[in-house]
Amino acid sequence: MKKTIIGVIVFVIAVLAFIRWFSGEEEYYNLKLEKLKQEYSVTPVSSIDHSKLSALQKKFASPQEVTEACNSCHTERHREVMNSAHWNWERVSYVEGRGIAAAGKKNVLNNFCLGAQSNELACAACHIGFGMTDDHFDFNNARNVDCMVCHDNSEEYMKGASMSGYPDRNVNLTKVAQSVGNPERINCGSCHFYSGGGNNVKHGDLEEAQLSCDRDLDVHMASNGMNMSCVACHNAENHQIKGKLYSVSSENYNRATCEDCHTGTPHFDDLLNRHNAKVSCQACHIPLYAKANATKMDWKWSDAGKLRNGEPYREFNSDSTSEYLSIKGTFRWAKNLKPDYIWFNGTADHYMLGDTIREVPVKMNTLFGSHDNKDSKIFPVKINTGDQIYDKVYKTLIQPKLFSLNKGDSAYWKDFNWNTAAAAGMARVGLPFSGQYDFVETIMYWPVNHMVAPKEKTVGCAECHTRSNGRLENLAGFYLPGRDHNRPLDIFGIFIIVTCLGGVFVHALFRILATSRRKKSSIDTITEP
Repeated sequence: MKKTIIGVIVFVIAVLAFIRWFSGEEEYYNLKLEKLKQEYSVTPVSSIDHSKLSALQKKFASPQEVTEACNSCHTERHREVMNSAHWNWERVSYVEGRGIAAAGKKNVLNNFCLGAQSNELACAACHIGFGMTDDHFDFNNARNVDCMVCHDNSEEYMKGASMSGYPDRNVNLTKVAQSVGNPERINCGSCHFYSGGGNNVKHGDLEEAQLSCDRDLDVHMASNGMNMSCVACHNAENHQIKGKLYSVSSENYNRATCEDCHTGTPHFDDLLNRHNAKVSCQACHIPLYAKANATKMDWKWSDAGKLRNGEPYREFNSDSTSEYLSIKGTFRWAKNLKPDYIWFNGTADHYMLGDTIREVPVKMNTLFGSHDNKDSKIFPVKINTGDQIYDKVYKTLIQPKLFSLNKGDSAYWKDFNWNTAAAAGMARVGLPFSGQYDFVETIMYWPVNHMVAPKEKTVGCAECHTRSNGRLENLAGFYLPGRDHNRPLDIFGIFIIVTCLGGVFVHALFRILATSRRKKSSIDTITEP
């Protein structure tokens, strides 16, 4: 009896200790999260009121005059901007298999609008400069740095359509110059939300709905949540923005990661923390993307060029997305999508102008990684497919000239002639064109990093650890419990289970027989004369 009481006391103490430890761990991690919430809930207020600065009390005749006024106080900031990828449209880095190389919009193609070269007049609407009409833009001219596009807080600044990066003619330059501050969501979104020719076309997880959304769409940007701006995560030192676009960046440095704020052990469940060694935060915390508006998943340039009565036309889907445009071809859109998943170590390669096509579909970017690579994790991605023009003789993708203000200038969107558009575009980039073209299938990967869901809606364990139709069903190169079969291991496991059950059964049988014998012996003893 005494031993039983002592055993009960020890058990109760152990249970209480475990509860206290568990509660303490949960409290610790909740405090970490609360600290982050407090840190980002307070919006910094500038101590400078630009509307009172004497240098800005004038009517500006040109946007370059605004830049000169900015530089009169912020004397060296323009040099920082001119040393950034946002300005130069390229970044020099080490690319696996290429060595040291410059990669960016100047020489990297994609399977959306194909490329910027020969189309600068239109593409410059997303350049932080003024006057980019062709490949002779002076990247050393500080007067052409556009400070307003990133720092306007009046929400009135906008680039003009097809104006080589100049602001719309209706913009009040004085009001904008007097209303500058830290970049807001709209400053970044004016380019990144609409890249590829429309809202949410490219990324799938970056779109105008995030300007004002709820927690179900994005817990970080939610108006009823943290209401964070882009620069809360993508902060900058000397105008070098933290975080890089995987379609045009190659090296794994200066990335913006979840761990920057949440650390590598954000959960009070150690099992979940151990997942972080091989599973990215995004893989579990972004179960769906394109939640509010659809994103393009397939783009067929080969269908472009159809006319009605000699004029280009467009057709719409029931949700008002474009199904067909004469200038661009046929599209397939989708929303509320589960991501695809890949192994990714942060490094990448890209199709660059002049590269020989070696496989079909052509990979417009290659995200490196594998289970055996120590730096690799499982990442969610959007995969965009399509086709685009290539040279049948030289086996290279073609950079066509697409945009011009006038007909007869070889631009496809005006003349609808692939031969002249291809010849003009390739001449601009200094590469040969054989005169023979066709269309080839291409594929491009876009890692999904935004639209983080509330913790109650994260990916459940059974969505991956399942025999069929799991999220990781097509991800090979490793053993996943619950999904994969290992015959020797399965046989051994079954043997252990059967042996244990057999042991329990035999033990129980012996106990029953022994008890029966004891009872019989007792009865025999009692009934003896």
